[in-house]
Amino acid sequence: MAITRKENSKVEITAPVGSWESLHAALNAGADSVYFGVSKLNMRSRSSINFTLQDLQKIVKICKDKEVKTYLTVNIVMYDKDLPEMRKICNSAKKYGVTAVICTDVATIQYARSIDLEVHASTQLNVSNIEAVKFFSQWCDVIVLARELKLEQIKHIIDEIRKQEIKGPSGNLVQIELFVHGALCVSISGKCYMSLATYNFSANRGACLQNCRRKYRLYDEETGNELVVDNQYIMSPKDLCTIGFIDKIIEAGVRVFKIEGRGRSPDYVDTAVKVYKEAVDSYVTGEYTTKKAKEWTTRLEEVFNRGFWHGGYYLGKKLGEWSGVYGSKATKKKEFVGIVKNYFSKAKVGEFDIQTGEIEVGDNALITGPTTGVLKFKVESIFIDEKPCQNAGKGSTATITVPEKVRKNDKLFLVKDKT
Repeated sequence: MAITRKENSKVEITAPVGSWESLHAALNAGADSVYFGVSKLNMRSRSSINFTLQDLQKIVKICKDKEVKTYLTVNIVMYDKDLPEMRKICNSAKKYGVTAVICTDVATIQYARSIDLEVHASTQLNVSNIEAVKFFSQWCDVIVLARELKLEQIKHIIDEIRKQEIKGPSGNLVQIELFVHGALCVSISGKCYMSLATYNFSANRGACLQNCRRKYRLYDEETGNELVVDNQYIMSPKDLCTIGFIDKIIEAGVRVFKIEGRGRSPDYVDTAVKVYKEAVDSYVTGEYTTKKAKEWTTRLEEVFNRGFWHGGYYLGKKLGEWSGVYGSKATKKKEFVGIVKNYFSKAKVGEFDIQTGEIEVGDNALITGPTTGVLKFKVESIFIDEKPCQNAGKGSTATITVPEKVRKNDKLFLVKDKT
């Protein structure tokens, strides 16, 4: 049965959230759902990109007010010592109305279902065929398929779900979620033991030290000769980017588009959500074109990326798209300038403490804050001591027109081309 564009309009964009700034960036950008972690029992267990259990109620309330779904990641491999904390997290998720938990370990899956909490199967379960979908449908309403599948394999699985009417605990057909953008790991669906073997920090428990992203020298053990490797980053793949064929992903029947990047900046979340949402909307209205896809790619290149692998495994490409650099290939860079001291709503201006560098009329600026999220704008006017001026330097207090409300202690950045 052919799928109509109207049916395809039900595509959900789910955004990565690792801070309050990213949360509001995702909401303001139009995300349909967000996924995040609390405590240490998730695949980004570093405290700097996690919320606390005490934050859970507030997060859910903020999202419910905007009719945005909340997905809590409880997706590490669990040890016996973790089980009490896991149950505590699931109980809190149920109490505060989290939409679903994303799980890998059977212990978590079974416990979440025992308290009637919706479960989504993590990509780490490496679900790659229809029989695996049928098995996990006993507990899971949404399944994130393995990242290594080709698009035709994904379409076959979705076609079989419909044909066989495979339903999850909710009574609805199982939905398929797919990673559409962000970091890729050289391992199979994130199952890696390199960090554990070398540093005793397990990637499968959210503590990966990413030693695969570094430079290495290879030696011939028999001769002692050093082997020359053309690409210095031989285990660090480029980021996945599917913006050039999201029409094919939608037509395959994928209904949840997942953006990777809980450890990335709020402006990355803002840009990625906006771009993929625009692309999906353009498909629904019949305006999706190759030219637009190139323009969207240019925008995605402005924020953190390791270069793009266009298509990835989904289009049957073999893994050979290596990053070639350590860190980001973003075409834009941010330079911290100062912080917000005050906001005057009637005049729609912010008062800024310029702490470093200089800001000028005509500059592209960016403000981030725990409630503001991300605000991008061009500087149209600057005042110092109520007098208009062309620029403001370090140590000055400047009043700048801003398009939306900003808040005390929000951070002000300049956005410049990276040279």
